[in-house]
Amino acid sequence: MKSLTILGATGSIGSKALSIVDAFPEHFSVTALTAHTNVELLARQIAVFNPRLAAVADVVHAERLKALLPKKNRVKIVCGEEGFVQAATLEETDIVLGAMVGAAGLVPTLAAIDAGKDIALANKETLVMAGPIVMDRVKKRGVKLMPVDSEHSAIFQCLEGHSHNRVQEILLTASGGPFRESPAECFLGITPKDALDHPNWSMGSKITIDSATLMNKGLEVIEAKWLFDVAFQQIKVLVHPQSIVHSMVSYRDGAVIAQMGVPDMKGAIAYGLSHPDRLPLEVPAPDFFQIGKLTFEEPDLKRFPCLGMAFVAGEKGGTHPAVLNAANEVAVAAFLENNLSFVAIPEVIETVLDLHQATEGITLEQILEADGWARETALQQIRKQER
Repeated sequence: MKSLTILGATGSIGSKALSIVDAFPEHFSVTALTAHTNVELLARQIAVFNPRLAAVADVVHAERLKALLPKKNRVKIVCGEEGFVQAATLEETDIVLGAMVGAAGLVPTLAAIDAGKDIALANKETLVMAGPIVMDRVKKRGVKLMPVDSEHSAIFQCLEGHSHNRVQEILLTASGGPFRESPAECFLGITPKDALDHPNWSMGSKITIDSATLMNKGLEVIEAKWLFDVAFQQIKVLVHPQSIVHSMVSYRDGAVIAQMGVPDMKGAIAYGLSHPDRLPLEVPAPDFFQIGKLTFEEPDLKRFPCLGMAFVAGEKGGTHPAVLNAANEVAVAAFLENNLSFVAIPEVIETVLDLHQATEGITLEQILEADGWARETALQQIRKQER
């Protein structure tokens, strides 16, 4: 049996992971759960899975969580970054599922690696911000890092049993989002409600907006570079509206291996937690007769400039990817709050990147400093647009 800490238990990935734990109690137990502010759902999860420890954003939400739990419940409640780190490094934990949203997942994930925990990683921002640091620590600690993003899980599966030095290209697929066929002149009127209506996947609000701008795919490009130790020139993005082919690997002899499945994150989550086993999930295989055909298109970087910016930031390296990510998080939050237009999201990100003066070296402290600078600079740019 594997014991789990789930960082981000109340989000889409965390909730699906707990449904897998519930379905396979002989395989998994839960030692710690964390959430940001959704203490109502976290309280229900605690009642079902009885973890030793729970962590939330701050003291206020810790008190709210405590009030929601019966007095006989003995879960230890902690808060803040220190609390998240405590959850990630519990001695009893075997695997830490990193499913927190955004940059907040970086420090707890690094702490888990340093504590010798195996990692199932859904929080792509951890590798976007600090890919070389994370992978260096994974190697030094000898821990296992399993990708949980559907695309990176697919690539991992396509690489199993094959030598990485035989790889020609990584082929990342993207659904194209809800505006794949929308003309650019319509983008100005896009509302958060429009952008949250993803055609294929059920995800949290931030990642759904990132999918609509194709920034999600850009972040996945940077993640893939570090996970699979390839050059950016070896990564190609293909728009695949059916979302059946989750990604592919092209080899130097011309062979291409694809991993396919219906658009359901359970498969990638379960494989990340149970590898090398495959659990008998209640997820159907694709009905290829009903699907009829699978199509692929080149992404339009004029309508979706975020993808191109991610490639450039990744190539520049250093603190550029952390700045890209931070500016995007702030811009997306402003859009969801109706304080920024959809078309202004890439404008804000581009401006912040242009203003960034990268440092020569790259340490965790420099990354976190660049992250903070980028957030404040992005907020300044958004305030200017509000005037």
